[in-house]
Amino acid sequence: REYFLNQQLKAIQEELGGSADQEIEEMRSRSKSKKWSKEISENFEKEIKKLQRMNPAMADYSVQRAYLELVLDLPWGEYTKDKFDLKRAKKILDRDHFGLEKVKERILEHLAVLKIKGDMKAPILCLYGPPGVGKTSLGKTIAEALGRKYERVSLGGLRDESEIRGHRKTYIGAMPGRIIKSIKKANSSNPVFVLDEIDKVSRDSHGDPSSAMLEVLDPEQNNSFHDNYLEMGYDLSKVMFVATANSLNTIQPALRDRMEIIEITGYTLEEKVQIAKKHLLPKQLKEHGLSSKDLNLSTKVLRALVEGYTRESGVRGLDKMVAKSVRYAAKSIAMEEEYKTVIEPSDLKTIIG
Repeated sequence: REYFLNQQLKAIQEELGGSADQEIEEMRSRSKSKKWSKEISENFEKEIKKLQRMNPAMADYSVQRAYLELVLDLPWGEYTKDKFDLKRAKKILDRDHFGLEKVKERILEHLAVLKIKGDMKAPILCLYGPPGVGKTSLGKTIAEALGRKYERVSLGGLRDESEIRGHRKTYIGAMPGRIIKSIKKANSSNPVFVLDEIDKVSRDSHGDPSSAMLEVLDPEQNNSFHDNYLEMGYDLSKVMFVATANSLNTIQPALRDRMEIIEITGYTLEEKVQIAKKHLLPKQLKEHGLSSKDLNLSTKVLRALVEGYTRESGVRGLDKMVAKSVRYAAKSIAMEEEYKTVIEPSDLKTIIG
């Protein structure tokens, strides 16, 4: 009678669609196309057998299924191809950032070595400097120059170690850490990975995240990074980590030792004027829906803005001042008032104050 009832139950499940066996078969067929090492495929087989033995109505069933889906979604051994055209890479770096010669040189050196040798443990760069000098946006440019995927994790105010290493599967609502999550999102095992504000990681009763970062950022250890949720070593040695920091005093000495520190100093007056001309003004005009013939800021005006209105090492304040000038033009156009399209330094008092 029991057998008969079970068969009926199976028939009902099939009619309702999507029985558990079907799901397991789909997972098995997906796993065949993966570039897995022997160890991982054995582990996967073991876990999928465990899932088969479970009753689909059990709470643990969905936990186990979510785990297997993560293992299938991760890009094990899948890499994007690097673009080794060094002249093109240099052009991209120069296009997006003015100055910053040291950083650009370091990136081109890395590309050159990759081109000659074919594979290399990626360096871990730490861009260190005052706010507003373009540290975070450099990561994006590096990714484009190398032809890699770009991922960014903000570490500011992170105080729980499991954010990096993941929780154990036995907890309710367990999740992998941010590193593994971002790798899954990037869908490639060699993205450019920006660790933003690495100096603002704080410690707490839940452990010390900056000590957990030691494993991630050590090229000798990170070829088998252990995530508590995944429970298998994941190779991070091909990932290019770029960390950014405003001060080095708060970074742990052991962590600082693992990174190659590149100092980005503030910009000079001339550089700021060039940045405003080439980057900030076109960007603000576009954001406010105007074109270059609606407003023209001469070099003299930009210099007056830098010298008289902004005192900073980066260019964020300057960006705000340029935006203010552009808004003045936008308001005049909207109210159909007469205004000067070419602004002189003497007009700044009425526009900005």
